[in-house]
Amino acid sequence: MTLTDILPRIGGNGAHRVRDENARLKRTVGKLQRWQQQANDYFQRLTADRADVYACWEAEVQRRVEAETVAACIQSERDEWRDEALALRAQLAPYKAAEANRNRVDVPSMQRDTSHPADQATAPIDVRPLWDALGVGPTTAVTNPGHTH
Repeated sequence: MTLTDILPRIGGNGAHRVRDENARLKRTVGKLQRWQQQANDYFQRLTADRADVYACWEAEVQRRVEAETVAACIQSERDEWRDEALALRAQLAPYKAAEANRNRVDVPSMQRDTSHPADQATAPIDVRPLWDALGVGPTTAVTNPGHTH
């Protein structure tokens, strides 16, 4: 093997032709340049997205401050309206009571009609202890359990 066999030949038909190697290197450089451009675009978008996110966050903080201010104003108005309603209720209480007394409905007390046999009044339930109801006491001696006094 000689040195000329190892070196690429110009315009030759060997595996290591200079033109082929030059074209391959140009393709590789082009590919690397495209990757570099894609990376630059990605980082520019990422930076822009971060700026957009930060701007949105600042806008949200501003909106929250405005909402809290509006809520505080509404709450103070609500407290004023509540106090006014309570004062008006206290003023109207005597008039409402007079109106209720004037429009009251009097109903006579109810009397149950017991003329029908099914509606006969019942006697109260006897709830005495059993030995009082049977006439025996706890100390009375019972000689025949089947017989009561």
